[in-house]
Amino acid sequence: MAEGNGLGATEENVLITVGDCSLTLLPRLGGKIASVCVKGRELLQAPLAPYGPRTQTMPFDAGDASGWDECFPSVADCTVETVAGAAHVPDHGDLWRVEWQPVVSSANSATFRGQCFSLPLALERKVTLTESAKGWRLSLGYKATNTGSIPSPWSWAVHPLFASGAGDRVVLPASIRTLRLEGSGGGRLGQGGDQVSWPIAKLVTGGETDLSVGLPPESGVGDKLFAGPLAAKENWCALERPEVGVRIRFGFDPAVTPYLGLWICYGGWPDRPGTKQNCVAIEPATAPVDSLGKTGPWSRVLAPGESSSWPMIVDLESI
Repeated sequence: MAEGNGLGATEENVLITVGDCSLTLLPRLGGKIASVCVKGRELLQAPLAPYGPRTQTMPFDAGDASGWDECFPSVADCTVETVAGAAHVPDHGDLWRVEWQPVVSSANSATFRGQCFSLPLALERKVTLTESAKGWRLSLGYKATNTGSIPSPWSWAVHPLFASGAGDRVVLPASIRTLRLEGSGGGRLGQGGDQVSWPIAKLVTGGETDLSVGLPPESGVGDKLFAGPLAAKENWCALERPEVGVRIRFGFDPAVTPYLGLWICYGGWPDRPGTKQNCVAIEPATAPVDSLGKTGPWSRVLAPGESSSWPMIVDLESI
């Protein structure tokens, strides 16, 4: 169902509603899931700036920096070498910047496809909303395809910014005891590449912090961490929001997406004057680093015409 609901005057917004849960998608703005609403409560980070046109080079924080995007074929801006020469991938990838094309839709499902410009790649995402015993289930199916004539490197991370704050809790499988630090605002947890204990981590300045517990926005925290490679049973992560009465539980397949990124931000980003994020992003991913330019055993290449597919589930459970 397409409608204009104030999320962008020139965009065709796609609304999916099942009972007291609704999703709003913005195909023309990178296929963004702009809203996940349960019983009248918005679960996603609100826009930091009005929705507007995106360019191929603007940084992510120059836009609305909100909602749910797909980071493909890289999270960080980087330059990668291909048989056709160097290719530059911009900040948070290509796909949040381009209009996505419809593939198929139904009353409770929508499939759209975004085409990259930095590399010959496309990403298709199917979103289906259903009721479950505890609330609602968001089922997602992804397919990455090499649409060109040369082999192409790629990586993917989902980027759902869920509003969060003091008293919320991030829950990981008990077997996960350490995370790799990608970056930490002010260097409070150390430097990129350091191993950080979970959930109780040491602060560079002394003392400890419980990374699993949400903080108020004046804390100024902004940390990005990775878990993995994950075992078969380490296939979930959750954000519990007692104030809202919702537990947001992610399920994924470590055989295909063996890493889990966590972006924990309580007023610590963007690094500029103005409104800050207060959110937690749970990010199943194909790599334990943000940059496609950093290679390792996780690195992936698609041959011309080749595809790779993977699933993800998000349960919105009443608590």
